[in-house]
Amino acid sequence: MAVKELTKAEFLNLIGDVEKSPKDWTYKGNKPCIVDFSASWCGYCKRLEPILEELSDYYRGDIEIYKIDVDKELELENAFNIRTIPTLLFCKKNKEREMMLGTMGKPQLKELIQRKLL
Repeated sequence: MAVKELTKAEFLNLIGDVEKSPKDWTYKGNKPCIVDFSASWCGYCKRLEPILEELSDYYRGDIEIYKIDVDKELELENAFNIRTIPTLLFCKKNKEREMMLGTMGKPQLKELIQRKLL
């Protein structure tokens, strides 16, 4: 299962409507998710991409993993005040959200998924 790249419209529909309530939006998903804010030119993002692809397969059915290209979706980049990439948005089913820098290896990311999402 591949990591799905989202447009702004898809993000608003699947993840949350940050236009209506930028600070206090509600996660819409039925499963926990990770949203990777990245860019095609970013070296750290390129290193994270295969890890997210592998984890997408490993956690199939338990979590969703998406990515946002910040060069294509400037409004989302601004809405989340993304200044460093990759940045990961973790969304739990209970609507908790947390953002963190995505420069980590597979063991660290797997541990975060277990602790924060499952």
